Amino acid sequence: MVLVNKQKNILTLVLVIVIFAFIFTADKTFGPFPLRIFNLSAIYIVLALSLNLVNGFTGLFSLGHAGFMAVGAYTCALLTMSPAQKAMNYYLVPIIPPLANIHLPFVPALLIAGSVAALAGFLVGAPALRLRDDYLAIATLGFSEIIRVVMTNLQPITNGPLGLKGLPRYSTTYVVWGFAFASVVFMVALVNSAFGRSCKAIRDNEIAAQAMGINVARVKITSFTIASFMAGIGGALLGHMISTIDPRLFGFILTYNVLLIVVLGGVGSISGSIIAAIVVTVSMEALRFLDGPLNLIFVRTQGLPGLRMVVFSILLLLVILFRQQGLMGNRELSWDMLFDFKRHFSKFGSRFRKKGTA
Repeated sequence: MVLVNKQKNILTLVLVIVIFAFIFTADKTFGPFPLRIFNLSAIYIVLALSLNLVNGFTGLFSLGHAGFMAVGAYTCALLTMSPAQKAMNYYLVPIIPPLANIHLPFVPALLIAGSVAALAGFLVGAPALRLRDDYLAIATLGFSEIIRVVMTNLQPITNGPLGLKGLPRYSTTYVVWGFAFASVVFMVALVNSAFGRSCKAIRDNEIAAQAMGINVARVKITSFTIASFMAGIGGALLGHMISTIDPRLFGFILTYNVLLIVVLGGVGSISGSIIAAIVVTVSMEALRFLDGPLNLIFVRTQGLPGLRMVVFSILLLLVILFRQQGLMGNRELSWDMLFDFKRHFSKFGSRFRKKGTA
């Protein structure tokens, strides 16, 4: 069954309405903890799409995402906290005077946070993107750790290892899912643009792309800067959801979680990143019961902290072994794909029924 564009547009509109209806229902009916996991999935969608732009579509191996998230989170927090909240947090070392009385609304502060993270990405990417492959990964990881250490020691600005507490909870369900939806639309438009095609050309063959007249250095830096902007937005949303941030939150494990989502969903797939972000976030909490006492038929435990991560790692290892390209590979979900799958499944079912009646 081949769908025309009008039918696809109608189905897409219906799907968007259903998604927004589900978000509205979830916000009204979910408990505090399920709603927190639901909203965390949206933030990880933003982060996974930003890292996929660099690693998947441009072919750069970056491990510095946590650093740019930290820049965005601290910038937005300092701009949205009231002077009274800042005075309560900076009780050991006072905050520098220019930041003490700044208090901006959330949306402008969020955009400024993304812009500051983009500037940091540009400053890091300009020298680091001269490297390739593993060397680039090590360099970006090093810059990320440098950012974290600097934030730990800049106590008059970041409050050092004490972090910032009591952040306003601006990351509501509608805010985080609104930014997730905007990130998906932006990524689809970007990947299908001339710039997106240049990114994929560099990923496939950098020498050939340069021979075709593509300014490789400029495309790489632009891609890295855009990804840093989105990472800063994601970090700010995360900070205003959990209402507290400190330098330990933005360690390498956070970059690893986002990279895990990108690889599991498929490097170079937008829909794969969306699916994997939801699956990984929900699965990490669904398996939490494994850390407590278990009373199975043949096995009883008094509680094994960390068993959840062992089981989750084994499941991921099985996926990587038997599906090395990830859940979606570099493909995207489409209505044609779904209807083709339905048609093949119907044919398989009819053949199975015929064998059963023979």
